[in-house]
Amino acid sequence: MPYSFTSDIRYSECDSDGYLTPFSVINYLQDCSTFQSEKLGVGIGYLKERKRAWFLNSWHIIFDRYPHFGETIETGTFAYGFSGLYGYRHFYIKGGQGEFLVRADSLWFFFDTEKQMPTKPDEQDMAPYMERDAERLKAEIDMPPLKRKIVLPKDMRSGGGGNPEACEEIEVTRHFLDSNKHVNNAWYVEMAASAAGMDRPSELRAEYRKAAVLSDHIRPLIVNDGEKRIVDLSDRGGSPFAIVELMP
Repeated sequence: MPYSFTSDIRYSECDSDGYLTPFSVINYLQDCSTFQSEKLGVGIGYLKERKRAWFLNSWHIIFDRYPHFGETIETGTFAYGFSGLYGYRHFYIKGGQGEFLVRADSLWFFFDTEKQMPTKPDEQDMAPYMERDAERLKAEIDMPPLKRKIVLPKDMRSGGGGNPEACEEIEVTRHFLDSNKHVNNAWYVEMAASAAGMDRPSELRAEYRKAAVLSDHIRPLIVNDGEKRIVDLSDRGGSPFAIVELMP
């Protein structure tokens, strides 16, 4: 069975209209996977001892309805496959009637923190997550196939590709960092949504290219691609930390 937990939406997690923010949604999803790993005995302490970590490669999140302040929600997750370095994991948030509020797909890769390079997980790293009912659960989530890459418009960084708009750069301070001393994955989405002026997108994809750390400078570059807004979050040299695609 998938792992899940229930919670009431807190005031501090909401925007000015009382809705759960995309930033808070992603933190719910990430917390859910961390809780599951701890329950299975393959959590932070286990990984730290083995000098290993699971890092997020990409998100695809669909917001069917944004939860609101005080609402009781169920946040759940299950792994549905492994291939080489990678693990695949679905997430969901459900409302009080069992209806989907948020559906998400994600791709993770296993990492050797001592050698600072990706590595293939062992059987002991994968077996606890194996989900017997994965195909049925996948069908219920009903997500399109996960795309690993977000394609930037041609010549976006050189001034072409849909008249990109540069925004004020962001310096990485301590409050952005997670336990790995990297910028938390949710912050990239928050930066992109804020830069694009899209507080409650109906759908988003995020691709993580490299980790930003303390004192790095992140430069958002925005381009319109039809209805979508694509935000390239790069360093001062134009090398992307993350790329986020937002749908209104």
